[in-house]
Amino acid sequence: MTLWNIILLASIIGVALKLAGYLVPQSLLEKPTPARISNLLTVALLAALVGVQTFASDSQVVIDARVPAVMVAAGLFAIRAPFIVVIISAALVAALIRLFFPV
Repeated sequence: MTLWNIILLASIIGVALKLAGYLVPQSLLEKPTPARISNLLTVALLAALVGVQTFASDSQVVIDARVPAVMVAAGLFAIRAPFIVVIISAALVAALIRLFFPV
């Protein structure tokens, strides 16, 4: 099976799952348990994405300037800093670390 076959198969499966979602009755989605699961699943998937993007590079675990930048961003989010302040601060931390500690 070639890479393009895998991509096409994954695309077809994705569209089929999306279409299957429209077949779920609205009454099932309004119950508290499925609503809570879908909310928690969204947060878990986002956390996994952040973790992979922060600690992975070419299928290897890497500790570099991204880790302190994400830690600064998390700390600023914890004290409810404005989003633009979080982004600029995290970028500044990563840039300074890469400036003073080049790889």
